[in-house]
Amino acid sequence: MFERLRTLHTAVKDRSIFDLFQRDVSRAEQFSIDTDNLRFDFSKTQIDEDILQELGALCKARKLDVMRENLFSGALINETEGRAALHTALRNLDGDPVYCDGQDVMPEVLATLERMQAFAKSVRSGAITGPGGGFLDVVNIGIGGSDLGPAMAALALTPYQDGPRCHFVSNIDGAHITDTLHHLDPRRTLVIVASKSFTTVEAIMNAKAARDWVLAGGGDPAAQFVALSTAVDKTREFGIPSERVFGFSDWVGGRYSIWGPIGLSLMIGIGCEDFNAFLLGGQAMDRHFRTTAWSENMPVMLALTGLWHHQICGYPTRAVIPYEQRLSRLPAYLQQLEMESNGKSIAMDGSDLTEPSGPIVWGEPGTNAQHAFFQLIHQGTIVVPCEFLVGALGHEKDLNSHHQLLVANCLAQSEALMRGRSADETRILLQEPGLSAVDLERQVRHRVFEGNRPSTTLIYPKLTPYILGQIIALYEHRVFVEGALLGLNSYDQWGVELGKTMATSLVPVVAGEIPATGKDGSTAALVDYVLKHRDV
Repeated sequence: MFERLRTLHTAVKDRSIFDLFQRDVSRAEQFSIDTDNLRFDFSKTQIDEDILQELGALCKARKLDVMRENLFSGALINETEGRAALHTALRNLDGDPVYCDGQDVMPEVLATLERMQAFAKSVRSGAITGPGGGFLDVVNIGIGGSDLGPAMAALALTPYQDGPRCHFVSNIDGAHITDTLHHLDPRRTLVIVASKSFTTVEAIMNAKAARDWVLAGGGDPAAQFVALSTAVDKTREFGIPSERVFGFSDWVGGRYSIWGPIGLSLMIGIGCEDFNAFLLGGQAMDRHFRTTAWSENMPVMLALTGLWHHQICGYPTRAVIPYEQRLSRLPAYLQQLEMESNGKSIAMDGSDLTEPSGPIVWGEPGTNAQHAFFQLIHQGTIVVPCEFLVGALGHEKDLNSHHQLLVANCLAQSEALMRGRSADETRILLQEPGLSAVDLERQVRHRVFEGNRPSTTLIYPKLTPYILGQIIALYEHRVFVEGALLGLNSYDQWGVELGKTMATSLVPVVAGEIPATGKDGSTAALVDYVLKHRDV
């Protein structure tokens, strides 16, 4: 199947994407998908009817419909860990039964959600307080999925924040926790420690530092700490009462966990009603993904476009460019979602992958990105497919002209990447009295834009909790589809383990407690440098 797609790519790779619109005035509609006010436009790519048909055949050949149903029905699709991947159950607000190992998980899911809501309401109303009074700030301590998800979502939904201010600490660098806590009141700060096992080194070290800060400032950790964990014995040992512990099942992976207890800080910040709207947006995307034909299925086409660009066209990276300042953490969130999920070299059956796995995902918000790396994207020697996101409306009604310029820039960049600018067009622009023919041609070469560079655009009415829920679920399902078509397990992450294990063994070496025996020359020399400069 992949070879057939590569043959199609060879036949079309040099044709003009812009010319495709000239030949077919309906192309924009034909190669866009709408669902629930969201539109995904992939018409500014080389994908045509033949390619689309072949991509659909790939879905059929890889039995994507069966794998999709396995995802929703609680099958143990995370085969290397013997687990289901049922994060969709966390946003199943209808409560329809969802079975895992023969047991309906929904009563527990809904009961946990109800506990979260009761706690969040009590914090927001002032019924639950710290020693200094009602909570002014919430500090979420986690790392990876227990940080990137809620941190990204809290920033995205800033206009809906009417509760305590939310802060996020993840890095083991002491500067992160120090700078975050510096201006907060240790008697009016709620600390949420997010670690399923309650053994994650970064989270627990930062939690201990926060506990010391609370105690030194006259606070009470028992009244100010919450745990998002399943290790009740360890949270009790830390000093967190059991009624302040919110657990979640092992079928919820960290990078898919924003929908449950890991989202508690977000719920406290925006309130239960808006958090429910966020869940409903995710649920709506689940329904669309589960019931819609491939050719009209937004997550599937987002995945197939990505697969076309990376596995077939050979483009090594993918730039995510949200023209939405409050989505500035989305590229980092999607880096983890995609690269931790599909950054594999082994297929589900243990054999070597026969196709490249996931691309490098990166990006920054527009318009800042235009003044940073768009030079390379427009005129560099490699092609970087761009995925633009933009809202038709902003929240700042008194700054509407700002938003109009923002949208204009987004649409202009995708058009410019596609159309480029020819040498003839450039010569006309550069006609100046006194400019010699030689100088003209030299200037022309520097100012020609090759164009024909692909992009997609995801456009939505306005960034609301519901829309954000749709967007996150859309990208979650995109990752699942890409992994399914490549034949890998998107839900384990063994590649995270090796460096963590080696770091643990290096701690006493870096502390100067034991020699760097058996370490390579580079590592030993670097340790020596650290020890020599420790007291400088």
